[in-house]
Amino acid sequence: MQIELTNKEFRRLLDLVYIGNWVLNSTRGDDRFPDYDALESKIFSLSPALSEVWEGTIVPSRAYTEGGIHEAIAYYEDNIFYEILAEELSRRDMDYPEITDENYDEIVGRMNQYMSEFESSGVDHLVLET
Repeated sequence: MQIELTNKEFRRLLDLVYIGNWVLNSTRGDDRFPDYDALESKIFSLSPALSEVWEGTIVPSRAYTEGGIHEAIAYYEDNIFYEILAEELSRRDMDYPEITDENYDEIVGRMNQYMSEFESSGVDHLVLET
């Protein structure tokens, strides 16, 4: 298989490969998916300027990993955190119903209220009662 990419498209592909492998493997510790690590290594080996050798394996370079990609990942993680939290709090408020056509609008309305609060105050106003 051959794919022709512009330099810009190849750089975007590197970002997608890195982010995908980060999502799959960053929290797995020693139980990583080695085939994804190997594919990341293979793709990054095509860009010597953005890769380096670490313990005998080609990995994204420090310059690459410190060049802004983690800000994109953090932005995604923050958004997902707040969306999941808003959904869980909304469902909790409604005694954890299954989401159906009948309650969907109410859940979304509650989620939007939580999201508005999170956008203005983050989690500063959340209180945990025990």
